[in-house]
Amino acid sequence: MTGFGFADLPGAVLDEGVVAHYGGPMREQRRLLSGDAVALLGDRTVIEVAGPDRLTWLDSFTSQATTRLAPGESSELLILDPQGHVEHAAGIVDDGASAWLIVDVADSEALLGWLKRMVFRSQVTVEIHCDRALVGFFAGGSAETALAGALVWADPWENVQVGGHQYADVAEHPATGYAWRIAILDTEAAASLADSVEAAGLLAAEALRIAAWRPRWASEVDERSLPHETDWIRSAVHLNKGCYRGQETVAKVHNLGHPPRRLAALQLDGSDDVLPAPGSPVFAGEAEVGRVTSVARHHEDGPIALAILSRRAPDGDLIVRADGVDIAAAQQVIVPADAGATADIPKLTRLSRRR
Repeated sequence: MTGFGFADLPGAVLDEGVVAHYGGPMREQRRLLSGDAVALLGDRTVIEVAGPDRLTWLDSFTSQATTRLAPGESSELLILDPQGHVEHAAGIVDDGASAWLIVDVADSEALLGWLKRMVFRSQVTVEIHCDRALVGFFAGGSAETALAGALVWADPWENVQVGGHQYADVAEHPATGYAWRIAILDTEAAASLADSVEAAGLLAAEALRIAAWRPRWASEVDERSLPHETDWIRSAVHLNKGCYRGQETVAKVHNLGHPPRRLAALQLDGSDDVLPAPGSPVFAGEAEVGRVTSVARHHEDGPIALAILSRRAPDGDLIVRADGVDIAAAQQVIVPADAGATADIPKLTRLSRRR
């Protein structure tokens, strides 16, 4: 995959073909968060869905109400299997002629093939654009100014979307202020940007994502994943839209509550300077209760992680085992064990007491 000029910048350190950092991941996090740096997202690509039927077509089989999207408006969608498990995930922004789907590279070919098989008689075309650069940045700084006029996807994770539902029972969600954007650029525009704006690596972007509790297909999804387990109902599912594959399970788990697993945030003990790899097991005492899905070193919080746990995992401190080393992990519950519509009244009562 081409580096669009970013891989040639001084200090660039590549990992599996993508720029991991430029020698200062912590500084790069701070510059990204300030809005004054951009990150080439070499582990993502874009699929263009063109044609007059594109939004109604996507609406018919995805979890999102895409027919409501106006030109320039962004959203997020999931494609579920008949049992409601997450198969594919994408950000979506429509430009008035095409809907652009931002996807993880590892899922792009499978998603492209699935979409092409679903065309039938609809007036749509589907094409992957590996020649487009996806550049991430935070709104409100010089990066946004430099990208004025570009087609930009605004991550909806910052707020609960229309038709969505937040399971995290917190007074203030860490996604508040997570004004993450992704610009879709051609080769020339990307090369010009690389020469004019400060660059950050993927390690910085991932650390900020994890700190915001933001799920991602490449990290938090496996063959058993339900959108409820990662609080993805918040941004990627419209609970009141028409029928789509997997909707019955989405409604059932939401209305009855108690998804089988739940996402948690972990604050890791950094005294041994050991960072667990994704997939590392998580224990409560001697019982294995889940696995780490994403991990990073954060510029303020130190070593942090996201983990998928059994619904029956206790709420207290846990242990992450990495290469034979036990790492203490303070847990913050993201998705409660009783998450769902059945927990709404107690949640509202608790929030009102806080006020």
